[in-house]
Amino acid sequence: MSTLELVSRTEEKKIKVPVKIAVAEGDGIGPEIMKATLNILKKAGAEIEPEFIELGEKAYLAGKTSGIDEDAWGIIKNNKIILKAPITTPQGKGYKSLNVTLRKTLGLFANVRPVEAYSPFVPTHFPKMDVVIIRENEEDLYAGVEHRQTQDVYQCLKLITRPGCERIIRYAFEYAKVYNRKKVTCMVKDNIMKITDGLFHKVFDEIAQEYPEIKNEVQIIDIGSAKLAAQPEDYDVIVTSNLYGDIISDIAAEIGGSVGMCGSSNIGKEVAMFEAIHGSAPDIASKNIANPSGLLNAAISMLAHIGQAEIGDKIKNAWLCTIEQGYHTADIYRKDVSRKQVGTEEFTNIIISNIGRTPNLLPKSFSSSGNRMINIPDYIRKEQKKELVGVDVFLDWKEADPEKLGSVLSRLDIYQLKLKMITNRGVKVYPEGLSETYCTDHWRCRFVSQSAIINKDEPDYKAIEFEHILALQSVLHHLGYDVIKTENLYEFEGHRGFSLGQGE
Repeated sequence: MSTLELVSRTEEKKIKVPVKIAVAEGDGIGPEIMKATLNILKKAGAEIEPEFIELGEKAYLAGKTSGIDEDAWGIIKNNKIILKAPITTPQGKGYKSLNVTLRKTLGLFANVRPVEAYSPFVPTHFPKMDVVIIRENEEDLYAGVEHRQTQDVYQCLKLITRPGCERIIRYAFEYAKVYNRKKVTCMVKDNIMKITDGLFHKVFDEIAQEYPEIKNEVQIIDIGSAKLAAQPEDYDVIVTSNLYGDIISDIAAEIGGSVGMCGSSNIGKEVAMFEAIHGSAPDIASKNIANPSGLLNAAISMLAHIGQAEIGDKIKNAWLCTIEQGYHTADIYRKDVSRKQVGTEEFTNIIISNIGRTPNLLPKSFSSSGNRMINIPDYIRKEQKKELVGVDVFLDWKEADPEKLGSVLSRLDIYQLKLKMITNRGVKVYPEGLSETYCTDHWRCRFVSQSAIINKDEPDYKAIEFEHILALQSVLHHLGYDVIKTENLYEFEGHRGFSLGQGE
């Protein structure tokens, strides 16, 4: 091989192919803060190649009810990485949430929201706050499965899955490991929702054992939220389900004093999306006053995700220097702290001029590794023995006398299926209910085998056949009862897979 050929091949090895990313400029202030962010990334040497996609208000008004067109889907599918500015959803019915569509369609199971205090430059009562909220992003009440069942009663199903729990909890521990975090806190409400939140808690305990170097703890979500608001410095990484995470991430951002400066990551097995947490703020659009910090911090997380953490650190440190120097946009400007109020463009240019510098007061960003990509193994289902042992039959019944209903149903004897209890809004009202309990038109009637009725302390749930349930429904229908739904009762490996009624 000649010297020329050797030099040529060496040079080829140095050439790095830029990572293609789908870029959505968004609505309102979106285009200007995206321009600022991409300019900073380019000047810092980020090895990316933006491909612009159309989503948001224009797509909605063009007749795309989900807010995204087919061309955008194609680019996202090819590139796997999305950097998205805030969008505007037009008012009126028929428009679906674009964020929910993207999260569910692309399998973006983890929402990651870091919240740091930038005291004294951004006002906060908690100058040492540095917490990361990791929220399950696809299921829970956000599955959106709702029904109106009677004139009085509406239902929303809370769906928690074992694969969903394992993915988000393992991601939280892997995040802590990769980012040198010391503690992971799980927040649940399993003192009430013993099966769904109980599963989340159980999986957390199982996975925590695999990370002995990381401290772990479990808190009930109500007191946990209160403690987060009062003592956020006590938290490091918090992992929780969808609804709880939605609430506490906003609590954390608010008390950190930096709602407009927080970035958010939505991580999936194949695709990841990075965005600011604030809205499109159309009232200040095109006025050169918007703060691009939220989107910039999201882009910094994106760089870490694609293996360019050092470049992300360089940008973060330049941004911290700018904050520390007192060059502040209008939303964080304070006369007693800031040196100068600057617009979007000037703020961007100062950050660029600070590339290569590190802050003096604020903690600098430093990566021990250039690759902070987190890989989660595929879920492996372990087969369990499942037995049908009863059924909850829900009736739409307009009368308000549970004794009357119970006296009729308790006389039924269909394939040894017997009435065990009746509840209304989850509270047992038959047998031995209290007259003070308010009842609606929605009645849960639990039928199980005769043996489970006799042995009340340790019910012996005998297996039944599905045909027994069909026969029961047929009898109830012919007696004039309105059966609105049934919920089968199962045991898994001999363990009860259903909750007891309050007072049962």
